[in-house]
Amino acid sequence: MTRIATKVVAGVGAVCAVLHTAHPQTAPPGKGLFERRCAGCHALDRDKEGPRLGGVYGRLSGSVASFNYSEALKSSHITWDAASLDKWLAGPSQVVPDTDMAFQVESAAERSAIIEYLKQAPEVSNGK
Repeated sequence: MTRIATKVVAGVGAVCAVLHTAHPQTAPPGKGLFERRCAGCHALDRDKEGPRLGGVYGRLSGSVASFNYSEALKSSHITWDAASLDKWLAGPSQVVPDTDMAFQVESAAERSAIIEYLKQAPEVSNGK
């Protein structure tokens, strides 16, 4: 490689590094809130104390076969969309009395951000 070509390649690499630093990949909206508010009991890709939430948007309540839901939630027949998730996160026991989930998110802005994050979370088929 000639001296000029070596300098050009080095210069292109430096420009790419600057551009990457100037425009770093940002986390999806709501990811940090999900991690702070929900991840103690839920994961996207596996069941924990609560069922996995990857693919929850559009899913029927109580339908992850690997998770042992309360009878109340299994029989509620809710399809999780923006409206139902918002109500659920605001007060699970108001949506499904006798549910096992006691945690709630009081802030409408936080609920909205978490829901937007869950909309894009892909379903994991085996749940493990």
